Amino acid sequence: MNVTRILRSASTSASTSSPAPRLPRALLNLVDKSISENLTNNAKPSNLFETLSRLPDDGVGSRVHQTRWSSKGIEGCYWEISRVRLEHEGTRGKAWGRLVWRGKVINEEKEEKIRGVLKYMWATGASTGKNLKAVQPLSPKSVLEQIKERQPPSP
Repeated sequence: MNVTRILRSASTSASTSSPAPRLPRALLNLVDKSISENLTNNAKPSNLFETLSRLPDDGVGSRVHQTRWSSKGIEGCYWEISRVRLEHEGTRGKAWGRLVWRGKVINEEKEEKIRGVLKYMWATGASTGKNLKAVQPLSPKSVLEQIKERQPPSP
């Protein structure tokens, strides 16, 4: 279902009791089909590569999480993306990063390849939940900055 069809149905189904404004047909016809398809595709759950391909710089430096973590109530979990190799117009590829689980960095030494990238649905940001609270509060700093702060200064 594309956006123009949604906008048209919203504008024609607006009744007198509904406060939704009616959009003029001329505005509805101005929406390009490729833009409307792109907007509807952004709303769909997607694999990791489709999520990263919509972000600037292919998502390097961003935080992403599996949507099932939020549905299970696990809070403060995400992957911080460090490297991406996209293929097939951004639907396949490889991705590496550092895992933060419930607020704690799991793999501090080096980045690791992210598993389950095609198997699960992904979203940007950290997971939210009520069942398993984060052990540590989430930091706005990147994982690399957090690791460097913990290391003692070299002589």
